[in-house]
Amino acid sequence: MKKHKFEIDMCHGSIMDKLISFSLPLMLSSILQLMFNAVDIIVVGRFEGSSALAAVGSTTALINIFTNLFIGVSLGANVLSARYYAAGQDKEMSEAVHTAISLALLSGILMAFVGVAMARPALALMGTPTDVIGQSSLYMRIYFLGMPFFMLYNYGAAILRAVGDTKRPLLFLFAAGMANVVLDLLLVIVIPLGVAGVAIGTVTSQMISCILVLRCLCKSESSYRLHFSRLRIRKLYLIRIFQVGIPAGIQSTVINFSNALLQSSVNSFGSTAMAGYTAANNVLGFLYVAVNAITQACMSFTSQNFSVGKHKRMDRVLADCMILSVGAALILGVGAYVFGPQVLGIYTSDPDVITCGMEIVSITTVPYFLCGIMDLIPGALRGMGRSTVPMILSIIGTVGMRIIWIYVFFPHHRSLYFLFISYPASWIITIVMQAVCFFFVRKRCIRDMRAAGLIS
Repeated sequence: MKKHKFEIDMCHGSIMDKLISFSLPLMLSSILQLMFNAVDIIVVGRFEGSSALAAVGSTTALINIFTNLFIGVSLGANVLSARYYAAGQDKEMSEAVHTAISLALLSGILMAFVGVAMARPALALMGTPTDVIGQSSLYMRIYFLGMPFFMLYNYGAAILRAVGDTKRPLLFLFAAGMANVVLDLLLVIVIPLGVAGVAIGTVTSQMISCILVLRCLCKSESSYRLHFSRLRIRKLYLIRIFQVGIPAGIQSTVINFSNALLQSSVNSFGSTAMAGYTAANNVLGFLYVAVNAITQACMSFTSQNFSVGKHKRMDRVLADCMILSVGAALILGVGAYVFGPQVLGIYTSDPDVITCGMEIVSITTVPYFLCGIMDLIPGALRGMGRSTVPMILSIIGTVGMRIIWIYVFFPHHRSLYFLFISYPASWIITIVMQAVCFFFVRKRCIRDMRAAGLIS
C-alpha cells in the first residue's frame, strides 16, 4: 500500500532497493544528528578546554539511562502502526497514533522533572570528578528541560518510519541541526555561556524538530493524521504498544546502565581519559546509527509483512538486512580504525586525550559488525511482536558479560584497551543466544500465522 510519495510499499516487489531507500535517509538523519551533537563536543573542547569536554561527555551514559526506556517504547508504537497500516486498519491506526503521541508528551514531562531533580545525585553516584561535576549537572538539567520536545519528535518519527517515510525526518533534523550549530557558535564563542550555551542550543534544536514532525503529522491526509483534539491514551493500544516497547526500553536502559558502569571505570582514570572516551564514544556513535538504521528497517518491514502473513518475505528481509549491516559496519569500522588519530584530532588537540581515545577505538571499531548482527535479530523478533525473550537474552549476554568483565577481570588489568574488550566479547555471546532464540520463535510465529488463517 502506497498512498504518498514519501511512503514505501514494504509488502510487494523487490526488497533490497526498498531497504536501502528506507535505511539510507534514516542513517543520514542519525549521522546528521550525531554530527550536530559532535559540534557541541568540538565547540566546548576547542573553546572551553578538556574539563568542559569531559563535563559534557560524562553525561552521555546517564542521559541514555534516563531516556532510553521511553525511547524503547516508541519502537512499540512503530511496530503497532506498521501492522495496522499494512493491514489497512485505518481506525486502529489513528487510535494508535493518538495514543502514542499522548504517551510521548506525558513521558517527556515526567522525564523533565526526574532529570532536573536527579542530575547531580546521579552524577555523584557515578563517581564524576569534582572538577567537572558542576558543569556536568548544569548541562544535564538544561538538557532535560527539552525532554517533551525530544520525546514528541522521536514518537512522531517512529510513526512516519512505520509507513516507510524516513525522508521527511531527515529534512526536519537538518533544519534543527543547522539551528543547533548556529546557537552553539553564538552561545559559546560570542556569548561565553560554556556548557550551558551548548545545552540551550540542543534544547532549541529539539523544539524545532518536534514542531516540524508534529506539523507533518497534522497535515497528513492518511490514516496517521494527527488531531490535537483527539489526543488521549486508549488502554487497548497502550497495552499493545507496551507489549513490544517496554521490553525494548528495558533492554536499552539496562545496556546503558552497563555503559554507565564502564563510564565509572573510565572516570577512575581521570578527566583526560574521560575526554578521550567522550571523543571515542562519539566515533562509535556514528557506527551505531548506521547499523541501527538497518535494524529499524528490518523491524518495520518485518512488522508489515508479518501482519499480512508473508513469512518467506520476512526471511528475505532479514537476510538482506544482514548483508547491508555487515557491509556498512565493516566499511565504517575499518575507516574509523585507520583514520582514528585524525578523526579524534577533530575533537581535541590534546595528544594525551587522543591516545586514550585510540585505546578504545582500536578494540571496538573493526569488530563493530558484530553489534549490527546482535541488534538485527531482536529487531526481526520485535517486528513479529516478540520482544520479551530477546530482551532477556540481550541483558544476560551484553550486560552480564560487561559486569563480570568490570568487576572480575578489569581490576587485574587496568587499561582502557582491556576494559573495552568487553564490547566485542559481549556481542559474540549475545549473537549466539539470539540466533537460537530466533530459530524457535520463528517456528512458533509461522504456526500462529497458520492458525490465524494468514498462510496455508
